[in-house]
Amino acid sequence: MKPALEVRELSKRHQIKGPAVLEGVSLDVAPGEVAVVVGPSGVGKSTLLRCIAGLMRFDTGWVQLGSRRATAEKPEALLGAVGIVFQGFELFPHLSVRANCLLAPVVVRKESAAGARARIDGLLEQLHIAELGDAFPATLSGGQQQRVAIARALAMAPVALLWDEPTSALDPALRASVTALVRSVAESGIPQLVVTHDEKVAEKVATRIYRFENGRLAG
Repeated sequence: MKPALEVRELSKRHQIKGPAVLEGVSLDVAPGEVAVVVGPSGVGKSTLLRCIAGLMRFDTGWVQLGSRRATAEKPEALLGAVGIVFQGFELFPHLSVRANCLLAPVVVRKESAAGARARIDGLLEQLHIAELGDAFPATLSGGQQQRVAIARALAMAPVALLWDEPTSALDPALRASVTALVRSVAESGIPQLVVTHDEKVAEKVATRIYRFENGRLAG
């Protein structure tokens, strides 16, 4: 099966003469597949996701998603097509939970607020935070904020979905809920790439595991 998401020889240095954070990283994610990159904290896994999503420039290589290709010269080519669930949540503190989720579909995708709201309310229900739609991020626990971040990413109906340590702030019951959600998304055919330091999470959700070692991936 042809990969839905292809990454080839991706390299990245934060400083011109500094060490490589990513060095020749290549990976494939097929439709409906959950590929997991496992490695310790602080080794560049989040940088990899940001480069793939078009949120950070990279030095060499390319990322292909369908007919779109991001390169070092045009790293933003996949913006809007790739959803990412950030480890740090990155919610807008002045917006309610529902407004955080509505912003991108309405502003970027030009959806009607009513249509987007119906879908978002369904996502909030699925993630067991329906009662928090009018709450603000500062009033939420870390686990609740993480589920809002997941709903926000899914609200854009992404072609591919990236997860940065998706269960790091969750208790065991909610960890099981999120891993079930990852599997549910996979059933829809969306390719997913998860980065985590947690071997147990990888074992539960992965159809393919890559290991991050010295800026490179080992399949």
